[in-house]
Amino acid sequence: MKIGKIITGLFAVVILPAMVYAGNDQRAGSAGASELLINPWARSTGWGGANTAGVKGLEGAYLNIAGTAFTKQTELIFCNTQWAVGTGININAFGLSQKVGESGVISLSMMSMNFGEIEITTVDMPEGGIGTFKPTYSNITLGFAKEFSNSIYGGLAVKIVNEKIADLSASGVAIDAGVQYVMGLGKNKLGKKNSDNMKFGISLKNWGPTMRFKGDGMSFRGIVPATEVIMTIDQRSADFELPALITIGGMYDFRLAAKADTVSGKIICNHRLSLAGNFTSNSFTKDQIHAGLEYAFKELLMFRAGYVYEKGIEKYETRKTWFTGPTFGVSVQVPLNKEKGSTFSIDYSYRDTNPFDGVHSIGAKVTL
Repeated sequence: MKIGKIITGLFAVVILPAMVYAGNDQRAGSAGASELLINPWARSTGWGGANTAGVKGLEGAYLNIAGTAFTKQTELIFCNTQWAVGTGININAFGLSQKVGESGVISLSMMSMNFGEIEITTVDMPEGGIGTFKPTYSNITLGFAKEFSNSIYGGLAVKIVNEKIADLSASGVAIDAGVQYVMGLGKNKLGKKNSDNMKFGISLKNWGPTMRFKGDGMSFRGIVPATEVIMTIDQRSADFELPALITIGGMYDFRLAAKADTVSGKIICNHRLSLAGNFTSNSFTKDQIHAGLEYAFKELLMFRAGYVYEKGIEKYETRKTWFTGPTFGVSVQVPLNKEKGSTFSIDYSYRDTNPFDGVHSIGAKVTL
């Protein structure tokens, strides 16, 4: 009870000021490294990233690092995202999480954005014709999470951020931290007390020092006034901040058609319906409210839907993002070893946009 009161108080302290001081429109667009705001995983994007409180396994590396503490032994994920279809931008993400000791989990995940080849242009040759270059954005996240008790899970992650074009690059470091609190409400249909159907989560993301671009692209040849001497002039790039944010959310699982396994004595539910919601307080853009639901049949087939709301998103004229709100997803999960709980799954998600033809993500997940 004391722990529950502490968690409730923490949520109140964080969310109330966030609701009062909603997203700052005046700072919109002034942060850099915006790829840190892109969720590269298919499962969690299927219901709008609403499951900060209940994300389990490696996908927690983006939503809430505390969720990686639920890794049973080893987990691998690969995901490809067609970003804003029509732009030619692809995102590849790969990750691995491994349980260490009795309650610790180490995770490593990587995300890379591919923009294709872009024509090189200059002041003298604005039409190009002198070659191409390939911009690259990449993030590497190293995290550690731990199960502190049957109810409390926490984690910490360090991100290495890199942005590069032909003659300019910027590198930085960011820190994520998260907590999940799991509790039971009421009794199931067999009369036993629930132990994990209610979840709360809070996550601090992208906190770190400013970044700056450096390289030969900041230099040019020019004539010094009054001397007619040609010299190389080196300019300095302004520093830019990272898009820090705080997310707080809750999730509730409805387990339907419960029955007892005659062999193991465990409670088996053929149907599960999960409802989740988040409030995201962004530092450099509008705040968001995420709502989502997931239906699972025997944890073999899962359907998801979600909606991400921010002020003005209803109309094209007032919307500050190309996302329109709705998201959808589906997963097919096949057991590999029932005794060990090993599974293989294919996950897909769709995020609606206007303009462009949406965002499509498809990934494969192996749990050993």
